[in-house]
Amino acid sequence: MLSRISIRTVQRFQSARSFASIPSWANFDPSLCGTSTHEVKNLVGGEWTTASSKMDVIDPMRKSGPPIVTQPATSVEELAPFIESMNSCPKTGLHNPLKNVDRYLMLGHVSRKAGEVLLSPEGNEYFTQAIMSCMPKSHAQASGEVRVTANFLLNFSSDNVRFLARGFSVPGDHDGQQSNGYRFPYGPSMIISPFNFPLEIPVLQLMGALFMGNKVVLKPHEKVGVVMEQYIRLLHDCGLPMSDVDLLNSEGPVAGELLKQANIRVTQFTGSSKIGELLSEQTRGKVFLEDAGFDWKILGPDVGDVDYVAWQCDQDAYACTGQKCSAQSCLIMHENWSKSGLLEKMVENASKRKIDDITVGPVLTHTTADILAHTDRLLSIPGAKLLMGGKELASHDIPDCYGAVEPTAVFVPLEEMLKPEHFDECVKELFGPFQVVTEFSDAQLPMVLEACERMSHHLTAAVVSNDSAFRREVLANTVNGTTYAGRRARTTGAPQNHWFGPAGDPRGAGIGSPEAIKLVWSCHREIIEDSYVPDDWVQPEVS
Repeated sequence: MLSRISIRTVQRFQSARSFASIPSWANFDPSLCGTSTHEVKNLVGGEWTTASSKMDVIDPMRKSGPPIVTQPATSVEELAPFIESMNSCPKTGLHNPLKNVDRYLMLGHVSRKAGEVLLSPEGNEYFTQAIMSCMPKSHAQASGEVRVTANFLLNFSSDNVRFLARGFSVPGDHDGQQSNGYRFPYGPSMIISPFNFPLEIPVLQLMGALFMGNKVVLKPHEKVGVVMEQYIRLLHDCGLPMSDVDLLNSEGPVAGELLKQANIRVTQFTGSSKIGELLSEQTRGKVFLEDAGFDWKILGPDVGDVDYVAWQCDQDAYACTGQKCSAQSCLIMHENWSKSGLLEKMVENASKRKIDDITVGPVLTHTTADILAHTDRLLSIPGAKLLMGGKELASHDIPDCYGAVEPTAVFVPLEEMLKPEHFDECVKELFGPFQVVTEFSDAQLPMVLEACERMSHHLTAAVVSNDSAFRREVLANTVNGTTYAGRRARTTGAPQNHWFGPAGDPRGAGIGSPEAIKLVWSCHREIIEDSYVPDDWVQPEVS
């Protein structure tokens, strides 16, 4: 029998045979993880650089293995080139509707070329393997991330970049007067991106920022910086000027110091609510957040398509080991579903998830002890019971600093969940394969809506019902920014064809759509032309 290590090696690179060598623009070979260690570089002012100290990125699947990569542990004392680079960009950006307008076309061509690479079998597989090397997820999940990114890039090819900057004009009060609305960039900008989607999230935000005319310093999560290093190399190969984007590899406090010292005018952050609030203070509110999400799914009274709903519930809660900001954190089902066999089917589906194919894997932000302690806390609530999981994964080699637990679900009675002594724990987002399940009757729908109202963050949600009256009642009394409704409703899925982002917070950042790009990466500017003084003008009385 193959050892866990050799199984993991085979699976990580089982598709790598589809390309005989890495692309010409790349310098990281995912197939060499475990045999050689790649050195990630910083990029600043158009030059690839390093730092005096390095940090090792450990293999999240093998605590006994060598580091996957090393990358710069940039210190505060080494920020001067980044500060200079950011301060070199004016408030008016690298381009805007009144200057350097040829860059809109240039970026459309860059986006098209990069999208074609990612959509090709070789390009998709390269980035799939790069993602899997540092953020363990199944091949299907990693490949899907690359595909969504490719489609986004193709959406904004050719003229679609300049269409983002489309303005308007309004006739004035007299001849020669006209008001004109423009979308202007902020200029020097920062993106702080998460670990769970090493390609999709930073690419979609980075490209949106560039499209609107901003100069960006990108600070990826320390565990996954190699993915964006390779993507930026691809952009250069597609024609992006090397000085348009800086890449900073560092720990969080160093990035915070850059925000203090450089003239960065807007920051976009995707990650935890704790860091989001800290950045709000540091930037004095000049930040767009896509932070936490305790995402709920409500199953209405109309039961049907049970197999499909059970499958979607499993995907929403446990794909990517639950490490999605849109993961199903709470399943609130009408009592009619308890007789349908739904929970039993969910347990059966979850039991098929194995570490061998990475359909379940390491949790990178919680330890096993943390997750099991939270499970025990919820199980102490009167009437609570364990529906599945609650145990450490068997036969794994995941580092002790990470979590390794089976897909877990805890049932908590709705009445107990709403009690002040339990509510905060029940709606605590645990970024891993964990969900709370509860049940309601027709008469308890107001209690369900009360729970939704009391939750603090409103990213995604799902109303699984084709009952139009029920669905309208829930949608009218909730505010989650990305809400799916209908029998096929889900909480996860951030494709390129619609807005993805929270609601109810003026700092909320969207991603993916033209509306999201314009909201986050540009501001409104009004220029009023008033040109002609009439020949018969007479100076009026002083007023």
